[in-house]
Amino acid sequence: MAKARSDLLLDRMMSLHPKIIDLTLDRMHRILAALDNPEGKLPPVIHAAGTNGKGSTLAMLRAGLEGAGHTTHVYTSPHLARFHERIRLNGALIDEALLGDILDECLAANGPDTITYFEITTAAALLAFSRSPADWTLLETGLGGRLDATNVVDRPRLTIITPVDLDHQQYLGDTLAEIAAEKAGILKRGVPCVVGPQADEALDVIEARAARLGAPLLAHGQHWHVWEERGRLVFQDETGLLDLPLPGLVGAHQVMNAGAALAALRHLGFDETACEAAVTRADWPARMQRLRHGPLVDMAKATGSDLWLDGGHNPAAAHAVVESLSRLPLRPTHLICGMLNTKDVGGFMAPLAQVADSLRAVSIPNQAATLSAAESVAHARAAGLRAEPAEDVATALAAILNEAPGARVLICGSLYLAGVILQEND
Repeated sequence: MAKARSDLLLDRMMSLHPKIIDLTLDRMHRILAALDNPEGKLPPVIHAAGTNGKGSTLAMLRAGLEGAGHTTHVYTSPHLARFHERIRLNGALIDEALLGDILDECLAANGPDTITYFEITTAAALLAFSRSPADWTLLETGLGGRLDATNVVDRPRLTIITPVDLDHQQYLGDTLAEIAAEKAGILKRGVPCVVGPQADEALDVIEARAARLGAPLLAHGQHWHVWEERGRLVFQDETGLLDLPLPGLVGAHQVMNAGAALAALRHLGFDETACEAAVTRADWPARMQRLRHGPLVDMAKATGSDLWLDGGHNPAAAHAVVESLSRLPLRPTHLICGMLNTKDVGGFMAPLAQVADSLRAVSIPNQAATLSAAESVAHARAAGLRAEPAEDVATALAAILNEAPGARVLICGSLYLAGVILQEND
């Protein structure tokens, strides 16, 4: 099958810089100037950073805004099945023709200069957003915050920092304080920031930078509180108390993500209708998602098994998976795991040993940085898991179903692996 025009252009963009990641804003400022500074022509911007939960928080925030009748542009990364998922115009995925035109324009504006794939595609998103009316623009950082390509809007309406944890240490630093300093780089002078639950080490850094910039903080545990009570979500801030359904997104950690979204909505003046839409209407694939269709699902159903998918890839995400599994009906649980070699694999595996009966390790197709199945097995066994390698996901699933018909099977370890799965199973 012939490649779509956008795919051909995106392939070209992958070759415009020798590195996949090269954190600086110089190239962004250059290309945005060549495009007549679209970042200054956006609908009001809400900018989110954080190690975990920023995508889910923005998904709930989008659901709340749209539930109140507002329109949204949304930029997230990475995509799962198609690049178009990264750019939503007025709530809908950008169409192929427009994406191709925008990418062409950005390539022409960049000329022969080096630029990373994320930088030029972020510029394309901002250009598309600047030309289409909407009420709000939601931007998710790709990596860090201070030098992230999305950090080019001088005065967003609001910023959000979700929980900070150890991840991408080779780029952001080896301690929570160092990583928090990078995330806090999205703070702007005088612009309020909603802060999700943080370790003291991270919160101290965020508070110090906010004080220097005069950026008011709306921090969890100080300015807002959220908890689960009798099967309901309870949120409280200075405005009062909300009694809402639990989030539609699976997992106890989604209560905290919902809290950040609700704190943002309440600060922006939205009522309970928007808040209820935020927790009940949000959709965010590959976050403890039960798969319903496709060949892998058919294999599982044939033995009375169910199949789940999660793209979390760091220790905090693994703890969230464990918590989510503990809330499901008791059932033998087996994992199919593929990870990148840039991640804390041992830290990810260790919590899973509490809940998994076995793990089948696979490599991630078409990813140069994939950890081999054998390496994943070594990490899993060191964490106390019974683990074996498998040629691919289908082979791994067949082995699990043969050994444990009726089991719960979770595919996990990487958003890139999740994307491969969602192309055929959703």
